[in-house]
Amino acid sequence: MRGTVPKGGSLIGDTGPQAILWAVVGAILGGLLLNLMPCVFPILAIKALHLAKSGGDERAARRDALGYAAGAIVGTGALGVVLLAIRSAGTEIGWAFQLQDPRTILILLLLTTAITLNLLRVFEVPSVMTESMPSGSFGAGALAAFVATPCAGPFLGVALGAALLLPPAGSIAVFAALGLGLALPFVLVAFIPALRKLLPKPGAWMATLQRILAIPMGLTALACLWLLWRLAGDRAADRIAAAVLVSVMLFGAGLLQRQGKQSGYLATLAAIAVAVVAIAFIPIAPPTASTAASDASAWSEARVEEQLAAGHPVFVYFTADWCLTCKANETAAINRDEVQKAFEKAGVTVLVGTGPRAIRKSRASSKAGTGGVPLYLWYVPGKDPEELPQILTPSMLISRARQSR
Repeated sequence: MRGTVPKGGSLIGDTGPQAILWAVVGAILGGLLLNLMPCVFPILAIKALHLAKSGGDERAARRDALGYAAGAIVGTGALGVVLLAIRSAGTEIGWAFQLQDPRTILILLLLTTAITLNLLRVFEVPSVMTESMPSGSFGAGALAAFVATPCAGPFLGVALGAALLLPPAGSIAVFAALGLGLALPFVLVAFIPALRKLLPKPGAWMATLQRILAIPMGLTALACLWLLWRLAGDRAADRIAAAVLVSVMLFGAGLLQRQGKQSGYLATLAAIAVAVVAIAFIPIAPPTASTAASDASAWSEARVEEQLAAGHPVFVYFTADWCLTCKANETAAINRDEVQKAFEKAGVTVLVGTGPRAIRKSRASSKAGTGGVPLYLWYVPGKDPEELPQILTPSMLISRARQSR
């Protein structure tokens, strides 16, 4: 309904050059920290192994690093462009929007499964993870950007939240800076001889490390499997069957390779064909809501207002099944016994919003600097809501509960 716009108010976002600069810096730092995430670290480590195998060829190392960086920058930039295009069409979504589609999770499941089998030396195939050609390095960077989207952490949420308020060119610059931060460690190793000299010489240890790296990648595959089941429910069985079939074909390719009968390309191509069919033609069930919140604790604006009017402090956290940082915070801080006892003693009401759609509906979150989950808001009657950091600690929550009493 049209009406008179009230005067006054305060500016909640700056879109000038200085704001763009700070958002870019935050995105670079956030991307840098993403390398520590369990799904991204193996990719960086494998590229470092490839760099060690190059035997000190400085020119090849730099070419490889630039290809990897280009892939990461293009990957995050492309995700940012798609996000902005969907938002301009009127749909309110946030970072990692594509992870609400079971097809995307199926792609991640097949990729992480294949990478895990490759790390375990079940099969050998020229892949984006080991290829020395620039196109292979570019693919590795793009893959790193893709698998990093479930993660968020310090600097990243604020930077991406700012990106959604900036003009299109500034927003894309922020998303591209995220890819630059993701690729920065590998670029530094390639371009700084002193860092490259710290890498151990090639040897048998590489095969051992490669198998060790299969553990976090395999755990990532299991996480994708769990998330696919959460999104598709009973209809996830055919997608899981596709992943099993692809694994069997890749195992067959490796068996042929070890027997020296053929290179295994036919079995590998068959596995790729099965994956394409599974992604393109298996019907996709609508996503199911997360079960993180019961009816009593589900977030709504009306419930927040109701609890504040009753004099209760309110802690609201927005989460999603695919958000690794969310789940870590819930385990390490929110659901701890000492935190729950402090909340109960102080009369704190805990409300849960599931997924980015809930965030976009919140008037309070429109003032927050976060473009996705996790988002944590602390309400005290008579005061403006406080946005908490994206990494929570039990002491942080306990101290606020005590101050609210």
